[in-house]
Amino acid sequence: MSADRDFAYGAAAGLLGDLLLGDPRRGHPVAAFGRAAGAVERVLWRDHRGWGALHAVVCAGGAAGAAVLASSLVRRSRAGSVALTAAATWAVVGGTSLGREARAIGGALEAGDVEVARERLPHLCGRDPQALDADGIARAVVESVAENTSDAVVGALVWGAFGGVPGLVAFRAVNTLDAMVGHKSSRYRRYGWASARLDDVFGWPGARLTAVLAALAGESPSGAVRAWRADAAKHPSPNAGPVEAAFAGALGVRLGGTLSYAGRVEHRPVLNTDGRDVGVADIERAVKLSRCVSWLALGASVTARLALRSAKSGRNV
Repeated sequence: MSADRDFAYGAAAGLLGDLLLGDPRRGHPVAAFGRAAGAVERVLWRDHRGWGALHAVVCAGGAAGAAVLASSLVRRSRAGSVALTAAATWAVVGGTSLGREARAIGGALEAGDVEVARERLPHLCGRDPQALDADGIARAVVESVAENTSDAVVGALVWGAFGGVPGLVAFRAVNTLDAMVGHKSSRYRRYGWASARLDDVFGWPGARLTAVLAALAGESPSGAVRAWRADAAKHPSPNAGPVEAAFAGALGVRLGGTLSYAGRVEHRPVLNTDGRDVGVADIERAVKLSRCVSWLALGASVTARLALRSAKSGRNV
């Protein structure tokens, strides 16, 4: 039970640290991992799925292995275990930075400065900002807040509940690899296949929990559930679909539609067809919903870890 309490205290401290401090401007551990993964890619890259799978195993496996070693070194120290969990949680979650970027874009749009909003949008997502007007930017921000609530916070907490610090680190490593090589460009269509599929697997439980919590915490629980059931499967991503649909229903807005990525146009199904168009004010509403979902996810993850330990103890009696 001590390890479960250590996780609860450490994860809460790490999430609070993210709330108060956000991400560091320099020396972020995830950025360091990204540089290391880039170096491995330069050595291994071949236009082949097998080499891409090796890249995923080396990078994600190496990060998880380092976390296992660090956890073993502090296992006998409660203070050390809590501190390591807090540091790992703070390093892998990014809810505060997500909210700050979203609000900065929303502030620019409220001031009528669409050009500044376009300049800041690449900090949040990969959309082509020049192809978007003010309403399109607002919709892109809300969609990014929804998806990244799962990717940047909830998913990590879920894997932390199951795997402790190694689970936290493994999730962030896999998610980062997907962002680096998992997209369908000519260079990464084969090489990034394994990272993209691994991210789908790792992201599955967090995405569903995010959708559930968005429905519980949103202004329209019934709307969130209805949009999730009706539209999530239409999304090309198995994990972004439930999250974005639930957020759309909870906020009463329509998401999806035509998107542009570096000149590539995608026509995606509309999520929550009964909703209204996204407005600038919906950015703040999405950020508040994201923060509420994040803290509820902490409670759910701690509860799940305690329940799993209780069930395990019961079987051993």
